[in-house]
Amino acid sequence: MPRPPAPSGGTAWRLEIHDSLDSTSDLCLARAARGEAAGLAVLARRQTRGRGSRGREWQDPGGNLAFSVLLRPEGVAAWPVGLWPFIAGLAFHGAIAPWIRDPALLRLKWPNDLLLGGRKMAGILIESGEGRSGRWMVIGFGANLRAAPVVPGRELACVADFGPPPAPEDVARAICRELDAWMAVCGGGGFEPVRAAWLARAHPVGTGLVVRGESGQVEGSFDGLDAQGMLLLRCAGGQRRISTGEILLLEPGAAAPGTSGTRDGARRAADGD
Repeated sequence: MPRPPAPSGGTAWRLEIHDSLDSTSDLCLARAARGEAAGLAVLARRQTRGRGSRGREWQDPGGNLAFSVLLRPEGVAAWPVGLWPFIAGLAFHGAIAPWIRDPALLRLKWPNDLLLGGRKMAGILIESGEGRSGRWMVIGFGANLRAAPVVPGRELACVADFGPPPAPEDVARAICRELDAWMAVCGGGGFEPVRAAWLARAHPVGTGLVVRGESGQVEGSFDGLDAQGMLLLRCAGGQRRISTGEILLLEPGAAAPGTSGTRDGARRAADGD
């Protein structure tokens, strides 16, 4: 499915580029508390304290993407927070795909990751809240462009493994354009066209998954998304709807982690959810 055309209007983006920051999202959060308007976009050439979902640290060896944007709950930003991982994911995919020699290798994974060649290459962190300045939402984008950090027990990818890596500022500007385009799609047609576009760019239906949550883990196969964006997992006992959890992709023929099968059972392509 092709990307939507860029809307004639759009967000008044204001891109700031910093040589080094602790966290681009923390800067956006601080500025939001002081009343900064929607459209602030912050890029760090090096980020020293980046973070991912579930409290994990996002390591940045330099030359990669550390980028966050601030939105306000006016107009489309007032949509439920649950829609934004799909809008942000589509924007991220559209910004990265032109730099991959074989874009089919770039896949979205529920709820907030980009996989490249089956390995995690990028992730999204969405934070929202309300203060004296009103409601706000900060979306953080982290991507391995030039190098993947070495993390024991994890297999990570970078764009440089699959083609010439882009400059971080080019990706940041592309994300802003793509966000405007996909916000316009959702504003005109609701979640359904966004859902269809996300599924077209995700790993195929039938992909083996393991979902880890507070109550344990469950194994099944990817069965799409429901109308609210919840993960549908086809299990031995029937279909289950998943609202949250850590997602791991099973290699063909592998057993789930903690069961008999191949070494460790599953590729941890989703570490960092």
